[in-house]
Amino acid sequence: MRLSVAERREELLRAAIEQIEARGVTSVRIADVATALGVSNALVLYHFSTKEKLVAAAFGYAAEGDLAHLRKLLGRRTTALRRLRAAVRWYAPTGQAKGWRLWIEGWAAALREPALRDVTRDLDSQWKAAIAEVIAEGVAAGEFRCPDPMGTALRLTALLDGLAVQMTAYQGAVSRTRTQEWVDEALARELGLEREALTAPGRR
Repeated sequence: MRLSVAERREELLRAAIEQIEARGVTSVRIADVATALGVSNALVLYHFSTKEKLVAAAFGYAAEGDLAHLRKLLGRRTTALRRLRAAVRWYAPTGQAKGWRLWIEGWAAALREPALRDVTRDLDSQWKAAIAEVIAEGVAAGEFRCPDPMGTALRLTALLDGLAVQMTAYQGAVSRTRTQEWVDEALARELGLEREALTAPGRR
C-alpha cells in the first residue's frame, strides 16, 4: 500500500527518533534512517533536505507526543493536586529511560543547532505553562497556596530534569523510589502542604 505524504513523513520521523536513541544525534546519518525503513537516501532527503532538518523535525514530533500526553494527564476531571502529582510522576524517567536519553541528546545538540534549540525551548516553555496553569486552578479552587505558579513550575521542572539526568547517565545513582519521594516533598513544599496530603483520600 502506498503511503500518503503525511504518513511517509511520520514514518520517517519515528524511524529517526529510534535511530537517534540508538546512535545519538551526532552519529546518526540519513542512511541509517533510510536503511531502517528499507528506502533510499533520496526519499529521506525529498522530505527533509538535510540531516539537521530531519533531526529537528524528529524532536518536534517527539515533543508533540509528550505534550499531548501531558495535556491528557492535566485535563482529567479530578483535583488540580491529583493532576499535578500524576504529571510530575510521569515526567520522571522509568525503566531504560529511552525518552530521557532522547531529550538529553537533544539538549546537548541544541547548543550548536539553532533549529533544535527552538524545538527544545518551545517544549520546555509549553510544559512549564501547562503546569503553572493547573497550579493556578488549584489556588483558585482553594486546594493549596502558591504565590508564584510559574516559579513553582520552573523549580519543579529543574528538579525533575536534574534527577532524570542522574538516573539516565549514572545507573544506580538514585532510585526511582527515592526520586518520587524527593519530588513529592518538593511538590508539597511548593504548595504549602504536608507531604501526606498528596495521597490523602480527601485530596484524590
